Amino acid sequence: MKYELEIKEEANLEMIKAYLYYEEQQIGLGERFFKHLDTYIDRIQTNPEHYPSKRPPYREAWIKKYPYLIIYEIIEKKVIIYSVFNTWQHPKKKL
Repeated sequence: MKYELEIKEEANLEMIKAYLYYEEQQIGLGERFFKHLDTYIDRIQTNPEHYPSKRPPYREAWIKKYPYLIIYEIIEKKVIIYSVFNTWQHPKKKL
């Protein structure tokens, strides 16, 4: 059973920024990033406790192939994504 999904506005903006960056580098790369990101979001919705909780109550899903981290929280049967964080940024921004 999939959990309900809520993506905060900041996370949406981060995803769009990443998409635009990758499309600027190479046409189609942004689409590949989105497809890869969708796979992770689907995994989180299906099994949200799979990824570690390094700073409770938040969990972190590292995206392979791209330097991004999905930061989310589980509240009852809902997954809330707060950030799709670019790990090349300064780590304190993640907090």
